Amino acid sequence: MKYENLMLSGLFVVCLLVCTLVLGAMLSATPSSVQLASAGSSLLASPTQCALLADGVICPRQPG
Repeated sequence: MKYENLMLSGLFVVCLLVCTLVLGAMLSATPSSVQLASAGSSLLASPTQCALLADGVICPRQPG
Protein backbone atom coordinates (compact mmCIF):
# COMPACT_ATOMS: atom_id res chain seq x y z
CA MET A 1 0.00 0.00 0.00
CA LYS A 2 2.85 2.38 0.81
CA TYR A 3 4.46 1.62 -2.57
CA GLU A 4 1.27 2.57 -4.43
CA ASN A 5 0.96 5.82 -2.50
CA LEU A 6 4.57 6.68 -3.29
CA MET A 7 4.01 5.96 -7.00
CA LEU A 8 0.81 8.04 -7.10
CA SER A 9 2.40 10.98 -5.33
CA GLY A 10 5.39 10.80 -7.68
CA LEU A 11 3.08 10.72 -10.68
CA PHE A 12 1.16 13.68 -9.32
CA VAL A 13 4.37 15.69 -8.89
CA VAL A 14 5.57 14.83 -12.40
CA CYS A 15 2.20 15.75 -13.93
CA LEU A 16 2.11 19.00 -11.99
CA LEU A 17 5.64 19.83 -13.18
CA VAL A 18 4.78 19.09 -16.82
CA CYS A 19 1.62 21.18 -16.65
CA THR A 20 3.54 24.06 -15.08
CA LEU A 21 6.22 23.92 -17.76
CA VAL A 22 3.64 23.83 -20.58
CA LEU A 23 1.68 26.72 -19.09
CA GLY A 24 4.87 28.73 -18.62
CA ALA A 25 5.88 28.08 -22.22
CA MET A 26 2.47 29.20 -23.49
CA LEU A 27 2.51 32.40 -21.44
CA SER A 28 6.07 33.39 -22.28
CA ALA A 29 6.04 32.50 -26.00
CA THR A 30 5.88 35.30 -28.57
CA PRO A 31 3.99 34.36 -31.75
CA SER A 32 5.95 34.49 -35.00
CA SER A 33 3.54 37.05 -36.46
CA VAL A 34 4.37 39.47 -33.65
CA GLN A 35 8.07 38.84 -34.15
CA LEU A 36 7.75 39.54 -37.88
CA ALA A 37 5.74 42.70 -37.32
CA SER A 38 8.17 44.04 -34.75
CA ALA A 39 11.12 43.35 -37.05
CA GLY A 40 9.65 45.64 -39.72
CA SER A 41 9.57 42.88 -42.27
CA SER A 42 7.74 43.42 -45.54
CA LEU A 43 6.27 39.91 -45.41
CA LEU A 44 3.03 41.24 -43.97
CA ALA A 45 2.49 43.79 -46.74
CA SER A 46 -0.28 42.99 -49.20
CA PRO A 47 0.75 42.05 -52.74
CA THR A 48 0.09 44.40 -55.64
CA GLN A 49 -1.56 41.67 -57.74
CA CYS A 50 -3.73 38.71 -56.89
CA ALA A 51 -1.85 35.42 -57.04
CA LEU A 52 -4.92 33.57 -58.35
CA LEU A 53 -6.67 33.80 -61.68
CA ALA A 54 -8.91 36.86 -62.10
CA ASP A 55 -12.31 35.23 -61.69
CA GLY A 56 -14.23 38.25 -60.39
CA VAL A 57 -15.02 36.55 -57.07
CA ILE A 58 -11.78 36.20 -55.12
CA CYS A 59 -9.57 38.24 -57.46
CA PRO A 60 -11.25 41.24 -59.07
CA ARG A 61 -10.94 41.62 -62.82
CA GLN A 62 -8.58 44.36 -63.91
CA PRO A 63 -10.09 46.97 -66.26
CA GLY A 64 -8.87 46.79 -69.82
